[in-house]
Amino acid sequence: QVQLVESGGGLVQGRGSLILSCAVSGSMFRLNAMNWYRQAPGKQRELVASITTSGSTNYADSVKGRSTISRDNAKNMVSLQLIRLTLEDTAVYFCNARGRLTPFSTQDYDYWGRGTQVTVSS
Repeated sequence: QVQLVESGGGLVQGRGSLILSCAVSGSMFRLNAMNWYRQAPGKQRELVASITTSGSTNYADSVKGRSTISRDNAKNMVSLQLIRLTLEDTAVYFCNARGRLTPFSTQDYDYWGRGTQVTVSS
């Protein structure tokens, strides 16, 4: 199985920036993508950014132009950089690994980290 541990959250001033990191250990039969999600109070969990095994990336409209997801294979880390933070970025950010557990799996399975709190102050 896969274990994910997020770090880098904290209190950040508006217009500031931060880098979230996700340490990855373990494995699954086929890893398809690494993702960052976030969930704020009163809101649904949303996909912030994703990166596939091939390196293609995707970003939510709310963070396009302000976000970069990257991999460091040597360190088994996935990072999310956010700049020009606003109050709307306040949320718990979750690292996610998505793929197939076995050769017989017909759909993807999600592994989740515990999350790291990001609070943007005015």
